[in-house]
Amino acid sequence: MLGTMLLGGCATVSTTGTTTSQLSRNPTIAQAGELARNGAALTGAARAANDREIERLLATLDNATLSREAASLAAGDPLYNHAGQALLRRGLPLPRAFDRAGWNFDTAGRPAAESDGYRPPVKLAVLLPMSGTLAVAAAPVRDGFLAGYYGEPRRRPDVNFYDTAAPGGALAAYDRAAGEGNDFVVGPLGRDEVNALFARGALQVPVLALNRGDGAPPAGNASFSLSPDDEGIAAAEHLLSLGAKRVLVVAAVDDTQQRAVASLRERLTARGATVTDVAGEGTSDFIPFAQKEGGVDAVFLAVKGSSARLLMPKLALAGLAGKPRVATSQLLSGTGKAEEDRVLDGIAFPSETWTTRGVPGLPPAAIAGAQLNNAKGPAARLFAFGFDAWQITAYLQRLATTADGHVDGATGTLRLDGFGNVQRTPSWSTFSAGLPTPLADASRR
Repeated sequence: MLGTMLLGGCATVSTTGTTTSQLSRNPTIAQAGELARNGAALTGAARAANDREIERLLATLDNATLSREAASLAAGDPLYNHAGQALLRRGLPLPRAFDRAGWNFDTAGRPAAESDGYRPPVKLAVLLPMSGTLAVAAAPVRDGFLAGYYGEPRRRPDVNFYDTAAPGGALAAYDRAAGEGNDFVVGPLGRDEVNALFARGALQVPVLALNRGDGAPPAGNASFSLSPDDEGIAAAEHLLSLGAKRVLVVAAVDDTQQRAVASLRERLTARGATVTDVAGEGTSDFIPFAQKEGGVDAVFLAVKGSSARLLMPKLALAGLAGKPRVATSQLLSGTGKAEEDRVLDGIAFPSETWTTRGVPGLPPAAIAGAQLNNAKGPAARLFAFGFDAWQITAYLQRLATTADGHVDGATGTLRLDGFGNVQRTPSWSTFSAGLPTPLADASRR
């Protein structure tokens, strides 16, 4: 559910109402700036297509140019939030806080922030499917959220849970939460539910949605997800950091993996790299792919661990075993026996910080999993997601209003872009002697 549920030229600063991007001598920035200004009048699919073109243009800039051009954009320039989003996705610092509208953290008499930025709501509503078939997916999210909530010794909000599987669904649950005096809402969880809620536009009570909608959240609202699209972008950036320009993809046919492949391909292409081929996980001979003109620099595996074990000997026969190999987080699925998983040694994959390194506020994953079914196996990722939803809620003002605002969460490092989307930089792990192990240099991203 959550899966469907992440440079040359210079500019001058204007003081006469003309935006910096208009005056930039960098043609890419000038073109992107024009699109950003025009995009303010667009909605729906047209706005989404316009945003994608801006993202594509900015992706062609190298890190130094992107950073320099972003720093030169004047306050209020509509291109800045796009440029800042591109910086966050590369793990680069923002030159200043995002330009935001619609945020108000002083409602309901909320006490001032603590020195570390902790400023939770006063009365909090959580919208989850607590009955029906989707309750199985929501349970670890709920338990992770409550683990963070009860682990906080300072002031905590009153929390009320609302069942989105009840009659009227998520919209009725939201209306009830707003009518009962809650000053912040976490949820809903389903993508269609998020789309329906955000389609209302301005919302009476601000929301942290637990999925990514088709468009940006309304001003003053945010969304957080474990999106396969974001995972594909993170994998592309990781491959680019390794110097890979020609990437062979091996992928399963399911929607989650295909979405990761699509976003990986788009990001690599925009950054001057290419996907040489997309081979199915049932491919028996990879020699034709490896011997193409130009060769292969790296391999991206959008498959489960059980399939990857079968693929490794075939990639080795094609001379690709020594190439960098990067996978989606699905690599962990179907693993757990070190003697069988040794063949996966050396493959890098995005992972949750909690399960690989531990995080303050939560017991080690092995201990939590032994005590709670909703914190082990595949549910551990959803448990970490729920914990981070609480962290974001408690530190949202710092995330929204400071240039370096971030949360070192259970699922990775979390930041809020200029459009209200939580950007997650995952930890990176690999297999060593058949066991998942944090990458020694993963902290650099």
